[in-house]
Amino acid sequence: MSAQRGKLIVLAAGGTGGHLFPAQALAHELLERGDRPVLVTDTRGGGFGPELAAQVPTHRVAAAGIIRRDPLHKAMAAAKLAWGYLQARRIVRRLQPDAVVGFGSYAALPTVLASAHAGTRVILHEQNAVAGRANRLLARRTDAIATAFPEVRGLRAADRAKTVMTGNPVRAAIAAIGSKPYAVPNHDGPLRLLVTGGSQGARAFNEVVPAAVARLPESVRSRLQIAQQVRSGDSDEVRARYDGAGVGKLELRTFFDDMPARLQTAHLVIARSGASTVTELAAAGRPAILVPYPFAADDHQTANAEAMVAAGAAWLLPQATLSEDVLAERLGALFAAPDQLVHAAGHARAFGQPDSAKKLADLVTQTAPDGTGAHPGTPDREAAA
Repeated sequence: MSAQRGKLIVLAAGGTGGHLFPAQALAHELLERGDRPVLVTDTRGGGFGPELAAQVPTHRVAAAGIIRRDPLHKAMAAAKLAWGYLQARRIVRRLQPDAVVGFGSYAALPTVLASAHAGTRVILHEQNAVAGRANRLLARRTDAIATAFPEVRGLRAADRAKTVMTGNPVRAAIAAIGSKPYAVPNHDGPLRLLVTGGSQGARAFNEVVPAAVARLPESVRSRLQIAQQVRSGDSDEVRARYDGAGVGKLELRTFFDDMPARLQTAHLVIARSGASTVTELAAAGRPAILVPYPFAADDHQTANAEAMVAAGAAWLLPQATLSEDVLAERLGALFAAPDQLVHAAGHARAFGQPDSAKKLADLVTQTAPDGTGAHPGTPDREAAA
């Protein structure tokens, strides 16, 4: 029946947008192919939103991360995961999916584990250059592991053999930016600087960026058009720090709901280096100064940033050594030599994977059983990559 109506593919994703965005992009691609994606997320997740609500059924299971050290929290989290596993097992038995795709985080763990125990074909998607804890735990139970980076640390040798580089799917609006030429800054035109710290903003940027900007020559400051993401309640404080700097334009927002438009016009981005941020910068072809979040699990943001630097697409400034002097020196050098920005933009675009959703969907199709219910065997890693 699934051969006539398309394959039924369960997408196990939850937690942050970094896990949900690629799942959503894959859902779009599967729908275009006539397949039937189903989302299984945790009880806290918002799902895919109204855009896909009518086309992608959503089921919810209990889940929790076991990251704190206190025994009580660990016991409560383990109980939630056990309950989520039982819920997921019932869902998998009822749906009988052709394959399950897990997008990392503990929100996906119950569904992926229940699917593997049921004999369902399982694909993991790892968004970072260091495999997350949930994906490391599940790797040995899966048939294929899709990666966003050429090399992913933290996997056993046996699990590395399962990897296929598909890239990290991004929203169509972001991917479209990369198909257009990078707008080279004119010698006397505006310099558009986008500062974003992820979904919560970055408090470390509130002090350093305004102070660094104030140290730039007046001829540069007057051309600067800065759009900066700040935490709720910090706008007045940050605006006061910019007072007297004489920037051409300043816009402070707690959230950018128009990120594609922001990236489209940006000449340079200052950002953290989470998976979704790095992926969108590469897809859009935008040069960036990356300041990894120092408390990210397994320091995966530094690994992400290092991969971008190695590709010639970004400059890495660790938060431990970040200062107004260091940042001002970097900004001044880049704005004084726009060719560096142009080269980095080109390298970022080359580092991106514009067809990542299609490549991931191909891997899912190859891994899932064919219409007769037979195993397809080892996925064609060269074709998917």
